[in-house]
Amino acid sequence: TGMTEGRSIWRKIGLGIVAAAGLFIFWLYAVWPPPLWYRVNFPQETAFQTMRRYQDPVAAMGRKYSPVRLSEISPLVPRAVLVAEDHRFYEHGGADYIELRKALGYRRDSFDLMSAKDRRDFWRGIQRSDLGDVRGASTLTQQLAKNLYLSPSRNPLRKVKELVTAWRLEFWLGKDRILELYLNTAELGDEIWGVEAASRAYFNKSAARLSRVEAATLAATLPAPRSSNPRKAPGRMLWKRGWILGRM
Repeated sequence: TGMTEGRSIWRKIGLGIVAAAGLFIFWLYAVWPPPLWYRVNFPQETAFQTMRRYQDPVAAMGRKYSPVRLSEISPLVPRAVLVAEDHRFYEHGGADYIELRKALGYRRDSFDLMSAKDRRDFWRGIQRSDLGDVRGASTLTQQLAKNLYLSPSRNPLRKVKELVTAWRLEFWLGKDRILELYLNTAELGDEIWGVEAASRAYFNKSAARLSRVEAATLAATLPAPRSSNPRKAPGRMLWKRGWILGRM
């Protein structure tokens, strides 16, 4: 009958919606290796580069990657990096909504969803905001999620997965391990990965022996290490280094 056919069609539609939702959730969460793996292991490869081939300086043709523990890095380095990239790192849960709201043009720290004025100001800020400012509000955890798992694509779905992955990293790893992994996977020059390799490339010393100025110099290469590092565009890098030193 017509009623039976109608029910069958709606049943198929419902099953299709459930299947689509299941695939979407799988897409969000299907990350390998899982974040738990990184509690005790350094990455051998990431979404942006294959680290394993960089560990042999001859085969790597100058490309370098040398992971070290946080205890083997001068404490001045993470301090400088947090000043430069994520000064609220130990306060947020993977995404810094205060900095995101500011990047969207809403400058106040407080926001009440029930307030018509706050909603209106927030919407006006979004209309005036620039996409580059929003990208600049990414936390260290989001940057690590992108380095480990994701592509450099800027589509909204990739950003959603970046947020979900950042929350998972925060849940499984904790702040110090996230910071340790970030300092070892961030690109700090053309094919130079992590602070240990960068320290040896630029200053001919281990990351444990970096001075305050040298730590700020490495932090100043972010977020554009290929175009702004101690070997390239020193003017811009030196200006940012001074800014970081003034806030350390």
